[in-house]
Amino acid sequence: MSERTNQPILIVGAGGLGIPAAMALARAQSNDFSLIDPDQVDLSNLPRQVIYRTGDVGTAKVTAAARALRRTHPQTGIATQVCALTPDNAFAIISACGFVIDATDNPIAKFLINDVCTQLGRPFVYAGVIGMTGQAMTVLPGKSACLRCLFEEPPSVEEIASCREAGIVGPVGGTIGEIEAAEAMRWRAGLMPALAGKMLTYDALKSQVRLTPIAARAGCGCGAANTAAEAGAAS
Repeated sequence: MSERTNQPILIVGAGGLGIPAAMALARAQSNDFSLIDPDQVDLSNLPRQVIYRTGDVGTAKVTAAARALRRTHPQTGIATQVCALTPDNAFAIISACGFVIDATDNPIAKFLINDVCTQLGRPFVYAGVIGMTGQAMTVLPGKSACLRCLFEEPPSVEEIASCREAGIVGPVGGTIGEIEAAEAMRWRAGLMPALAGKMLTYDALKSQVRLTPIAARAGCGCGAANTAAEAGAAS
C-alpha cells in the first residue's frame, strides 16, 4: 500500500471543476479529501454544477456538496472550509494536505496555489476551462515544469475579465475535473501522474485531445530546470 494513502487531497474550489473532481474521488472511495470555497450556491450554478439542488441555494457550496456526497458515498471522509484560499491562510491549509487540485476560476488563485505548493513541495494539478476548451497539467515541485515556467506573471485584469466573459461549458469542466481527480488518485496510489510535465488540452468543439510536453524554464524559482540539467549531466 502506498505511504500516500492516508495523505489528504485538497480541492480548491467547489464549482464546475471542483464538484466533478469531488464526485470522482467519492466514487473511488477516497476516504480523505477536503473542499475549500467561500461561495454560496446560486441559482445560476444549478445547470452546470449538477450536485446542487434548488433547496441548496443560499447554502455554502462546500456544505451542500459534502452533504450530497456523504448521502451517496457514506464511507467517504470529507472536510470542508467555507473560505477563500488567500496569501494569509494558504501555507497553513496546503501544508496540511498531500496533493492539491486547482479547481479555481481565478488566475490569481492559480498562481497562489502554484507558488505555495512549489515552496512546500506539494504536488498539484492545474486546470482551466474557457468555453469549449479545457486544459490540465500536473506539477511535481522541483521535478516538472510549474505554472510560472509557462507564464512568469498572472494575466492582467483585462485578460481575466475577458476569460470570465467567455464562460465555460459544463461538460467540458466536468471532463477536466475528472482528469484532475484521476491525477490525484494516481499520485495517492504511488504512481507517476500521467500529466507531470505535460499539458493536456481538450477541444470539445473539434473532439480532439492533445498532449504537449512542457519543459521547465531556466531561471524559474521552482528549480525544476536545475533538476533536469543535473539529470542530463549524470546520464
